[in-house]
Amino acid sequence: MSLYEASVRVKHECPYREISERHPDLTIREWPLSDCQVLEITTETTPTDALLDDIDRLGTVLHQSEDGDGYHVVTQSCLCSLEESVIDRFEAHNCLYQSPTIYRQGWEHYTVVAFDDADVRDLLDDLRADREIELLSKTSISEQQVPHSMLAPANQLFEGITDRQLAALQLALERGYYTQPRKTSLRELADQTAVARSTYEEHLRKAENKLLTSAGQYLRLVTATSTGDPLEVEETRRADRAAD
Repeated sequence: MSLYEASVRVKHECPYREISERHPDLTIREWPLSDCQVLEITTETTPTDALLDDIDRLGTVLHQSEDGDGYHVVTQSCLCSLEESVIDRFEAHNCLYQSPTIYRQGWEHYTVVAFDDADVRDLLDDLRADREIELLSKTSISEQQVPHSMLAPANQLFEGITDRQLAALQLALERGYYTQPRKTSLRELADQTAVARSTYEEHLRKAENKLLTSAGQYLRLVTATSTGDPLEVEETRRADRAAD
């Protein structure tokens, strides 16, 4: 199976892009979370009052520093204007988004991975319909190791898992339920909570199922370039077909 990695830059209405256009020395890196964005903002020059005002309007400052290497700030932002995001377009065309998004000099820079060259072409056509876009590179990575940058962001892996399901999973991990041999049982885990064993087990199984389902697309990427068959699945299938 061939994989394709494509890098594009886009211009459309986005407050982060607009800030990078107003301040050409600025670089913004965005990591999307389920209900907000974490932004890393850097510049090698002393920040102007206008830039500091723009940053203050973005959201909550989590970290801020200034030294000989320049100005660095991390913020948590939640802007409703980002709800109809480019990332939604990626998913609609079976393209896997790789964070972070980089904003610089009035452009948004994205990298995606696709299983099919046609998916990349369809995505580009879709984006060109209503915004300015440039394809910077498109590379086949069928003969390469899948890069670590394609590992799933945590918010995507745990998307849809409730707080109780997460708590059940965390307790099981901390108490050694998944070690070999196991250090605890479901009954012992449930006894440490205020819920019945059956309820605890239901929370845990649902968390496991959602986590593995979310990780499935990334598992496909990790195994896509492998030519081995360590469990001899294909050999077994051929034998079954021959028997029929």
